[in-house]
Amino acid sequence: MNDSPTSSLDWHPGTWRKKPAMQQPHYADPERLQSAIERLRRLPPLVTSWEIESLKQQLATVDAGQAFLLQSGDCCESLDDCSTETIVRNLKVLMQMSFVLIYGSMRKIVRVGRFAGQYAKPRSADFETRDGVTLPVFRGDIVNRNGFTAAEREPDPELLLRGYERAALTLNFVRSLIGGGFADLHHPENWELDFPTHSARERDYLDMVHSITRSMQFMETVMSTNFRESYGVEIFSSHEALHLSYEEAQTRKVPRRDGWYNLSTHLPWVGYRTNAIGGAHVEYFRGLENPIGVKVGAATSPEQLRDLCRLLNPNNTPGKMVLIHRFGTDQIANYLPPLIEVVRREKIRAIWSCDPMHGNTYVTEKGIKTRDFTSIYNELVAAFEIHASLGNGLGGVHLEVTGDNVTECVGGATQLAEVDLQRAYKSPVDPRLNYDQAMELAFLMSEKIAPKR
Repeated sequence: MNDSPTSSLDWHPGTWRKKPAMQQPHYADPERLQSAIERLRRLPPLVTSWEIESLKQQLATVDAGQAFLLQSGDCCESLDDCSTETIVRNLKVLMQMSFVLIYGSMRKIVRVGRFAGQYAKPRSADFETRDGVTLPVFRGDIVNRNGFTAAEREPDPELLLRGYERAALTLNFVRSLIGGGFADLHHPENWELDFPTHSARERDYLDMVHSITRSMQFMETVMSTNFRESYGVEIFSSHEALHLSYEEAQTRKVPRRDGWYNLSTHLPWVGYRTNAIGGAHVEYFRGLENPIGVKVGAATSPEQLRDLCRLLNPNNTPGKMVLIHRFGTDQIANYLPPLIEVVRREKIRAIWSCDPMHGNTYVTEKGIKTRDFTSIYNELVAAFEIHASLGNGLGGVHLEVTGDNVTECVGGATQLAEVDLQRAYKSPVDPRLNYDQAMELAFLMSEKIAPKR
């Protein structure tokens, strides 16, 4: 296998500018935009190449079927929500879900959060109309603001710098929490949320934690050792690399390594709306040394997927490529098998991950965007079964989840109904699973990936 860098002599971080670029904001003052980009170029990287290579190695174990990828977090981060409480709550949910999966599957879980950069979102239309007033659509907090005035919807280059700063603060706090023992199994109370839940799985989770801690205490007594000294947890960051000027500014070469790294995140992904071969996003991604994700769905042909994989992972390196499929529960049975078949036939090394969220979005009669927990679960079950039936393995899951006590998705054990959505709907873009729903899904997933006995 050739492990040479993926980038070629005809690529550099700005070659995407020669290609058609989708989902990019229009700035009224190009000079202000360029000034912001130049300041971003001079700022320190947010992550390191060592961390990126560590993630790539861990993803190679997922590719080999020895681990499972849990990628979850916010739909669209808010600059205003860069707070102690929000970061800790979201980290607690990621930790709790991962330990449920470890306990059920007896496999290592690679934890990747949708945080510290998920500030830009693709949209289905460029403009939005309310009460006869038409304004540019909200594209995320590093582009414009969510308020519905002309000033707030005007793309502002300074927000790129505010996004960088919030991402740096988030990563610094997460690293400090993990390094300080936040993930220590001796103290599972660190992960308890500060609001009461009514999850039917709450008792299951508490029993599981009690069982783990008792087992650790037993082993420490027998072996006369302290697992604290050897136990460590890594949590990596990810976001959709949508705003190409922002991503380019943080794409650099590093000493004693070949190739180019996007140092704004560990795992960038290219979205479903921007994965066209010949487009600017695919051109940008083809030169990165990072492991990368690619969203695929019903409009992705087997031939397009084959060509994408060859272009983005020309050396067929294990751990480099994560294919995140999103279909909807009604379409997955028709569209997923041909994609799996072409990957197998062409001997392409890639991790398959299921995004059961985006294909199951709908709008209620009152105009509220939501998702049904049952549809999310059904698509996930179908993904496990389809992969297994074709001799393949589902390697991961990609979820939009929050630690906030929101009511954005209907269904689940707490039986949220459409009438409940207005009670605590906070997302400015897409609906997220709340804590109860996320934990219920984690337990259901753990049953699907549990070793056969």
